[in-house]
Amino acid sequence: MHNCTTILGVIDMRQRGISFDDCRNRFGIGCSTITLIMKRYKDSGKDLEALRQMSPEEVELMFYPPENVRRKDVSVMPDFQAVYDRLNLPGSKANLFYMWLKYKKDCPSGYQYTQYCHYFKQFVEKNYGAEAVSMVVERIPGEKVYIDWVGDQPEILLDSQTGELKKVHFFVTTVGVSNLLYAEAFEDEKLPNFIAGTVHALESYGATPKYLVPDNLKTAITRHTKDELVINSAYQDLESFYDVVILPPPPRKPKGKPTVEKYVQFLETHLLEDLKEKVYYSIEDINRDVRKKIAVINSDKRSSDSLSKLESFLRYDKPQMKPLAGESFMLCDYKYFAHVPNNYHLLYDDHYYSVLYTYYNQPAIIKATMAEIRICDRNNKLICVHRRSYKEFPRYITKPEHMKPEHQYYKEVNSKDGDYYRRWAAYIGPYTKNFIDRILMSSEHEEQAYNSCNGILHMCKDQSKLLVEEIAKTCVEGNVCRYSYFKRLLKENLEKGNSADKAVLPNHDNLRGKEEYK
Repeated sequence: MHNCTTILGVIDMRQRGISFDDCRNRFGIGCSTITLIMKRYKDSGKDLEALRQMSPEEVELMFYPPENVRRKDVSVMPDFQAVYDRLNLPGSKANLFYMWLKYKKDCPSGYQYTQYCHYFKQFVEKNYGAEAVSMVVERIPGEKVYIDWVGDQPEILLDSQTGELKKVHFFVTTVGVSNLLYAEAFEDEKLPNFIAGTVHALESYGATPKYLVPDNLKTAITRHTKDELVINSAYQDLESFYDVVILPPPPRKPKGKPTVEKYVQFLETHLLEDLKEKVYYSIEDINRDVRKKIAVINSDKRSSDSLSKLESFLRYDKPQMKPLAGESFMLCDYKYFAHVPNNYHLLYDDHYYSVLYTYYNQPAIIKATMAEIRICDRNNKLICVHRRSYKEFPRYITKPEHMKPEHQYYKEVNSKDGDYYRRWAAYIGPYTKNFIDRILMSSEHEEQAYNSCNGILHMCKDQSKLLVEEIAKTCVEGNVCRYSYFKRLLKENLEKGNSADKAVLPNHDNLRGKEEYK
């Protein structure tokens, strides 16, 4: 069973024409699972936008009903020795897929192809050793931008307060077939700098690729195993903003991004060694030298007949990339909550912002900008937006529609004063206003009469103004301005009206009964 993010992500990528292999690599699932998700999507009769409006639990139950979640136990392990012998038999045309089809024919409840290949690989490595061979990869122009941090962190930044030398971290990217380099120095490798480096790199290229391939760092990737890929919420927002696909390499496998690994080693020698010869007083000074040295590296040619990295980028990569969005991606301040408290308000910067009360006890994320507080659920789906408050009071920023119905009622009652009830009564008529005014003055403290006024006026909402005025006049002239007396008079008048409506018609010779129509 896969979560809502994986299900919707697969559907979105397939509808955009992205291949099975790319979907498989992006979400760490097999092709058969992708086929199953797309089949159940088609059978559901819903479009992708309708699925996004559903809750994650509803989506997961639609695609994985409880009766289909538990997989049948596999009792038969393939005879991998026989498979290996058959594949290596001289003149044999069999391949691993063919052998798997034979296995499934004999054992219908056996392993699917992905697991079959996984266990076969383990068998070969255990019994025959891993083969030290490399695969040639034909890179596609402008398709991928590879992202990483340089491992070497030279101490070249002088702290003006302590006089100590601080470590500097270098962010590096390469792109497409040209291997055009971008590098930038930061004081640390935290999320804001990782996002800033990615944004600056794309702005430097002046275009966006189809895929961003970051290393498996916690700043970008929350969790990445052979079964699951969870991307950091901030990087998901960047993915949506630039309309790219985040596709990290398999964990703990640097060969998944050999291009950037190669140039990380190159920069450790040809960039950092030069920078280590100086002491800098600011990050800006370091980046000024970095830009100059990277520009030289990108402009160098191996020979007079070859293209420089920059020339190759302009000829091959950039024409295949998408133009940048009109504005830069703006990083929010992210704050994660394991669960929404029972008062359904989340704390940020000494203010509490409301979410719909039904999200109680569920995870949530606040994304704060200078102007807005955006609150998302655990799947990074937007729940609501508040204007950010900088005033000391009120501290609780609540939208009425987020409250339970009974909470809305008490808030409405508690937020009204005597003038509010007088204005409401005046809308009905002068006697009603006089009646409400007398009730307010009858208590030692005006606030003690608010509930009576609220009850009387709500009682009159669907009644005739003339009737209400007549009853109010009776109460005022009789000097009996009480809630209970008004309620009794209104009830009696309504009962009289109902009895008049139900009066029996008189007998008459010209009136025919139901017997005439038989």
